[in-house]
Amino acid sequence: MFEHFTSHTLDVDGSPVHYVRGGSGPALLLLHGHPQTHVIWHKVAAQLARHFTVIAADLRGYGDSGKPAGLPDHSNYSKREMGNEQVRLMQLLGFERFLVMAHDRGGRVAYRMALDHPERITRLVVLDIAPTLAMYEKTDREFATSYFHWFFLIRPAPFPELLVSGNPDAYLQYTIGGRSAGLAPFTPQAYAEYLRCLRDPATIHGICEDYRASASIDLDHERADLAAGKRITCPMLALWGADGVVGRCFDPLAEWQLLAEQVQGQALPCGHYIPEENPAGLLAATLPFLLGPTPVESQP
Repeated sequence: MFEHFTSHTLDVDGSPVHYVRGGSGPALLLLHGHPQTHVIWHKVAAQLARHFTVIAADLRGYGDSGKPAGLPDHSNYSKREMGNEQVRLMQLLGFERFLVMAHDRGGRVAYRMALDHPERITRLVVLDIAPTLAMYEKTDREFATSYFHWFFLIRPAPFPELLVSGNPDAYLQYTIGGRSAGLAPFTPQAYAEYLRCLRDPATIHGICEDYRASASIDLDHERADLAAGKRITCPMLALWGADGVVGRCFDPLAEWQLLAEQVQGQALPCGHYIPEENPAGLLAATLPFLLGPTPVESQP
């Protein structure tokens, strides 16, 4: 699925991080969402690699990256720690400054990186999310019904782990297939990869810890930023699916304007899984932004 890319696993401060790499030019880090892996980018990676050194990584707890047991306060799955790991990966690869494009859970890691490491993130694209705190505080019945997993996965261990591990095939099918486009966007190869990873009990635990952190320590971090007036300072692009839940239940651009100094955004004609549902539309919307005037370092 990633022709002309190479696959690697790098030890990042004692934890493995898996990624694929291809292309040349300024560094672009791609981060995926739940319950997927770096494979979500397989339909756009080759085109992006014409312009950038593309690093598509698996988040902590997902894919073939490390899956540590969650700490009692879930801090090792906070978006701060998950983001720090990705920043460190890029440093070890020789990139002190880089662009980021991220979907879903990866978008939450990415905007935390932009808040915590403004000197490193030069441009930021987030796909089909609004800020975590805003989404939790403005949850209504429609959102809670559509995003049931937000509230199921945060239950104390091992309850959700036991239920998902009882039938990971069904969890994957009904979670990603239950959106507006059904299972149509997912190639057999990509779907098989998502299922392979989800069948690992350590992945299921990592996913739950990701969500537990978002409903606890991540909210503390975001509230502290808002109280201190801390904002995302790099140019930012927010895209969401016109047929998705986020755009229907929230005003994504207005929410990001409260947290970012320079943000633009729009809906694309698709649902939640933008890189796989509408790859051409994603490239058309993001390439002009990513190729903008912000200086970034070329590959070492």
